[in-house]
Amino acid sequence: MAENNVVEAATRRLAAALDGLEAALERRQDADRAEEALAAQVAALASDRSRLAFELDIQTARAQKLDAAGREISRRLDSAVDAVRAVVNANEA
Repeated sequence: MAENNVVEAATRRLAAALDGLEAALERRQDADRAEEALAAQVAALASDRSRLAFELDIQTARAQKLDAAGREISRRLDSAVDAVRAVVNANEA
């Protein structure tokens, strides 16, 4: 009988240890899935960052071209105003 109790106690301990092992395995698998999901998010963010940096470079170049065009237009308008003033002044004299 006592030997039977020892075997039963050992069986219960083994079952409890296996349950604990299964629980630890499930937690590890959950952690692995979470890590994979996080890695996917990081990859998506890196991709978005690259795309946004590229778009920013394009818009920065466009802004610089527009700024240069604006300066050229301003220069030409100043020249045209000066020419009109010269004509008006010449006709008034």
